[in-house]
Amino acid sequence: MTRLRELHPEAYVSVSATTRPARPGERDGVHYWFVSDTEFDEMIASDGLLEWAEVHGAARYGTPRRPVDDAVAAGRTVILEIDLQGARQVRENCPDAFFVFLAPPSPEELIRRLQGRGTETPQQQARRLETARTEMAARDEFDVVVVNEDVEGTVDKLVELCGL
Repeated sequence: MTRLRELHPEAYVSVSATTRPARPGERDGVHYWFVSDTEFDEMIASDGLLEWAEVHGAARYGTPRRPVDDAVAAGRTVILEIDLQGARQVRENCPDAFFVFLAPPSPEELIRRLQGRGTETPQQQARRLETARTEMAARDEFDVVVVNEDVEGTVDKLVELCGL
């Protein structure tokens, strides 16, 4: 998504809110909006999230509604970077949205990429892999599956699918 943003600033790529702490190098408002549990609860109560979910049994993530609504009103292409739970909520509320599932080339490559990031403990990696298995089993719920072989090829395919 970072590369897509660089190449096509005319598209709006969502920035999720999360209750997890920032990792080294992550910036508030760029990578995520880092919020407290109380702030997240307030966003839910005020209908400030388009979708939200607890992910990996550890933290909550959600898409702030207002920037999405503003981008749609401005006629921009909107791309939400969300998980399966969020996609199901969006499908319910926006049935004419187009859903793309980004899949790893193989389970082995997914493990290699996850371990290579070095940002999670072995326990966190195990939770993420379990989530990935659940999500992969639901890939048929999406309109199209794009296999993420490499960044440039994946961005090219997303650009084509979004008509950018």
